[in-house]
Amino acid sequence: MKAETLHYKIHEVVPYINWIYFFHAWGFPARFAAITKIHGCDSCRASWLASFPLSDHAKAAEAMQLHKEALRMLSTLNSTYLVHVRFGLFDCNSDGDDIVVDDQGTSVTLSFLRQQSEPFLCMADFIRPTNDEGVRDRIGIFAACADEDIEHRYEHEDDYRYLLCQTLADRLAEAAIERAHEAIRKFYWGYAPDERLSFDDLHAEHFQGIRPAVGYPSLPDQSLNFDLDRLIDFSAIGIRLTENGAMQPHASVSGLMIAHPEARYFAVGRIGEDQLLDYARRKRRTPEEMRPFLAANIA
Repeated sequence: MKAETLHYKIHEVVPYINWIYFFHAWGFPARFAAITKIHGCDSCRASWLASFPLSDHAKAAEAMQLHKEALRMLSTLNSTYLVHVRFGLFDCNSDGDDIVVDDQGTSVTLSFLRQQSEPFLCMADFIRPTNDEGVRDRIGIFAACADEDIEHRYEHEDDYRYLLCQTLADRLAEAAIERAHEAIRKFYWGYAPDERLSFDDLHAEHFQGIRPAVGYPSLPDQSLNFDLDRLIDFSAIGIRLTENGAMQPHASVSGLMIAHPEARYFAVGRIGEDQLLDYARRKRRTPEEMRPFLAANIA
């Protein structure tokens, strides 16, 4: 399919925010994110605060205030800014540790790394191999970002609100692809039309398939962004790539959508020199060119 773009108002994605990661960015343990599930009345908030040991009261009160200010900030941003998603669904087949994607008659090869310890998984394992019958599989490619100006609001005015905007922008980009992926599974791709999941279920990824993001343990090579960009054109939603494949604005996320019911996340972990050589060959680059992208994984 041709790549499509979705634009969301901030209030449309706020329910999809995973607040655990927001609080983590501010140095709070996950248990304090429970404030986001509490009714906003004084009685409920006081009861929630009282549920913590006395030693945690100060931290819980701080988390409560941070959440209150975050919601106020989101309300302020809602009238001015948007969050964007770009995605495409493509025919494909796996070929060894590669996935060969059909982009309107032109093949684009996405290369992946395989774990060097059990269970020796590779992202290509979850895509139907090339076969004599010509049966194709499908893969989704996505990118999402918040309006870049959100990150710079209050930059020269207020350090606290500047940092608050930055952390909220990150969560909005993630929330946008969470909402979009739900719609893709149910309508655009349509492999889970009867899915009925709560927001907690979505955050726990109880849906069929996976949505691995570039730069995370399953997809550690950031240069993959150059290949994904070729397929869906990140610039359509204002995302630019640096020389090392990093995305700008910072509040951006990209990756794959895989529907296989047994697909799961894994960490590639350490790789040896032999795999580096093989991977560079498949990427049509030299080992020296690929080494910086895989520095954290090279044994």
